[in-house]
Amino acid sequence: MEIGLIHIKELRQGLPIFKALSSEIRIEILGLLTKYDSLNLNELAEKLNLTNGAVTMHIKKLEESGLIDISTAVGKHGIQKICYLHEDLLTVDLKGKEADNLYEYEIKVGHYSDYEAEPTCGLATKDAIIGEFDDPRYFADPQRIHASIIWLSKGYLEYRIPNYLKANQQFSELQFIMELGSEAPGYNNNWPSDISFSINGVKLGTWTSPGDFGGVKGSCSPDWWPLYLNQYGMNKLLRVNKEGSFIDGFRISDVTIDQLALSHAADIKFRLIADDADHAGGLTIYGKHFGNYQQDIIVRVLYDVART
Repeated sequence: MEIGLIHIKELRQGLPIFKALSSEIRIEILGLLTKYDSLNLNELAEKLNLTNGAVTMHIKKLEESGLIDISTAVGKHGIQKICYLHEDLLTVDLKGKEADNLYEYEIKVGHYSDYEAEPTCGLATKDAIIGEFDDPRYFADPQRIHASIIWLSKGYLEYRIPNYLKANQQFSELQFIMELGSEAPGYNNNWPSDISFSINGVKLGTWTSPGDFGGVKGSCSPDWWPLYLNQYGMNKLLRVNKEGSFIDGFRISDVTIDQLALSHAADIKFRLIADDADHAGGLTIYGKHFGNYQQDIIVRVLYDVART
């Protein structure tokens, strides 16, 4: 099972979560969602032996804290609210100090510097499809910089990562946070795809996406985006440091940041690849206005300062 991560780096940042966890009932709700994956309000009320009104109050606090997400679906008795865990893992830095030697920025998913794409493929802004479905020529359209969802059945997307280090500084870790999924015609929740990652041509490893998820509207997806298309992915944390390369804390290779031979003057080219792997199921990347996460590609650079 793949694990999503909430990382609290400073104690005050975590106050909403700590308050949400101060209730035994809300702890029980999280336990039920862990066991059943998702439940609607009626099911939670029944299992907790509480009224719907009481459950709604607790659900609201959990949603505000970011511990759970809520989506709507049409059921036998009208529109239902479906609750599920936002992420599976919560970590807290008790030292309460943000790393000094770090910078972070977001790269829009449409700001790729190179690509190859084979149908099924396409891209869209928050307002409209760019060009036409399954025509790779539109990956070069100037409007692509505004894309907030990109999909391809085979190929790659490459992003140039800004390098702001000085001569006396050395890379210690690179982190990438992205919402990713497979690419099937329409959508298919059981459509595994091996998605690989590389930096400057050095393969960091592979993560297998379990599906191209749909059937339930992505919480950030625009109203015009059809429900018969894919709706959301999985939020993944890729890290390469002096110990190796990891997805959500699981080792995907022994490639370390030292093996990338990056310097303060280095070009950094980060590539997402879907090719002829064991599970050739394509690639979808979700930006700020699609999927379940209000983000593009978050990049963090950690570095050491050489002693003089």
